[in-house]
Amino acid sequence: MTDRMVVRELIGLGEWTAASALYRSVFGYRQPEFGISPRLLAALRENAGTVLGAFDGAGELVGFCYGFCAVEEGEIYHYSQAAVVKAGLQGAGVGRKLKQAQAEAARGTGARTMRWTFDAYALRNAHFNFAVLGATAIRFLPDYYDDGDSDRLLVSWDLYQAPPQTSELTTVTAPATDRYAAPQPEDRDKLRQELMDAFRAGGRLVGVERRHDAPGEVGYTFTRAAR
Repeated sequence: MTDRMVVRELIGLGEWTAASALYRSVFGYRQPEFGISPRLLAALRENAGTVLGAFDGAGELVGFCYGFCAVEEGEIYHYSQAAVVKAGLQGAGVGRKLKQAQAEAARGTGARTMRWTFDAYALRNAHFNFAVLGATAIRFLPDYYDDGDSDRLLVSWDLYQAPPQTSELTTVTAPATDRYAAPQPEDRDKLRQELMDAFRAGGRLVGVERRHDAPGEVGYTFTRAAR
């Protein structure tokens, strides 16, 4: 499917509006305040942001991502606010093509890394971010959106794929369903605390994988530079 796909910058009110509609559809948002203004996308496009769409062979918009330049302690990076793929096409390679195109655009702004957040317990997202892209989680953000249910991992993706440094590894384990780690409240509370502790200790999360030696569990693998 992706061999006929075109990923390019979105241009004009019609495409920005279509991207906004796709975003609301994928996330199921009904509240107007959760939408994306086409005017915001126009401003991002003109000010070193990314506003990219994936089109199938028939010219239909099936994926969309947007982001903007940001800085922390003097480091310029590109922040990817959202990437969405039309229902039924997740896992078909659309998301990877969008991220690759966004990375190329970010390099053009001078950024060496790209950051974004994702659900700390969503296993499919974790696999894509760590195993497919090779990103690293650098921070745990409890209740990021202040809605009572939005623990997030902040990941950083090296746009030039620097080789990993020698490191020590530690693993935090938790029960899991097919889609989520720690689905029960008591398990979620325990995992949340253990993840926060691991980051505070200087760890960086590099993988979330099912444990072959313990069916029904996943392991969050942290790396830390060896002393």
